[in-house]
Amino acid sequence: MYDRYDLMKYQRCGESGLMLPLVSLGAWHNFDTFESARSLTLKAWDLGITHIDFANNYGPPPGIAETHFGYLIKGELAAHRDELIIATKAGYRMWDGPYGEWGSKKHLFASLHQSLKRLQLDYVDIFYSHRYDPNTPLEETMGALAQMIREGKALYAGISSYPAKAVKKAAKIMRDLCVPLIINQSSYNLLDRSIEGKVLEETQEAGLGMIVFCPLAQGLLTDRYLQGIPTDSRAASASIFLNSDRITPLLSAVLIELNTLALTRGQTLARMSLNWILRDRRITSLLIGASKPEQIEDCVAVQQDEPFTAEELRRIETILAQLNPPPPEPAPRIILKPITKTTKPKSAVPKKGIAPKTSN
Repeated sequence: MYDRYDLMKYQRCGESGLMLPLVSLGAWHNFDTFESARSLTLKAWDLGITHIDFANNYGPPPGIAETHFGYLIKGELAAHRDELIIATKAGYRMWDGPYGEWGSKKHLFASLHQSLKRLQLDYVDIFYSHRYDPNTPLEETMGALAQMIREGKALYAGISSYPAKAVKKAAKIMRDLCVPLIINQSSYNLLDRSIEGKVLEETQEAGLGMIVFCPLAQGLLTDRYLQGIPTDSRAASASIFLNSDRITPLLSAVLIELNTLALTRGQTLARMSLNWILRDRRITSLLIGASKPEQIEDCVAVQQDEPFTAEELRRIETILAQLNPPPPEPAPRIILKPITKTTKPKSAVPKKGIAPKTSN
């Protein structure tokens, strides 16, 4: 009999004692039916994926992803609760009124209580502040997370989509409360590298793990868009997250070049894209949003892929540079020498009262 834990690599999350699978399952838009939630969860579980990531508003409709998983955890997965890491988040709009979003203590606690009911759980393993709230003191947001942990409603606390300065400040606040943050969740892929530099640096400096979402750029980094925009794709729909305007001729050309490189490595574009993220050892886990069980299998297989050569990494940078060409060289600065005014030498004029000298 196989052991699912032999099929997955697990990595320590920052400086905490928690181990997360290299590949985790996200439930953003793919748990909208119970059948889909069940097939994806059971396939992930069979492959050693122990971590499933939710948010209060995941659906559609908002909240349905947690509801569908709640049926599973009380049914087929009931005996495995202690083998699973269940995460959820709050911060984006979930209900009407001033308390339905952002980072106030009121919103976070109300949202957590609602999530626990939908998930049919007594606690979640990780609870995140889903986004930085510039209008709520960070001490209030972090204080709410700390209180949830002290009350046993969450085991660990995390932050998501926080700017670098807020990462640093939030981590310090939680350390001072003796309830340290353990994880940061941000978007990261070949087409979105905004966390490189400060966010990754502050995350590592604070001792947090980094889990990344949208590793395939909502499907752009797969073979789905290599021949144009399929009529049944997200980009062809009215999605606010990916629309057809984004898929420019230039982007299409870049995707084709990346795919060609992937083929020379014996990989799909998706697998190469995941492999590229994992080149950075600061990444704890990839959060995939698969819509089919076989996609999970392909993503998990990235563990067996060969690392990149230096030349392959240079080639990727060259291809991506087409999307962000350097600014044109400024015109050479012409320094004009100041024009000096030439004057005729003055003739000697005798001073008043002094006779000019004469030669003998």
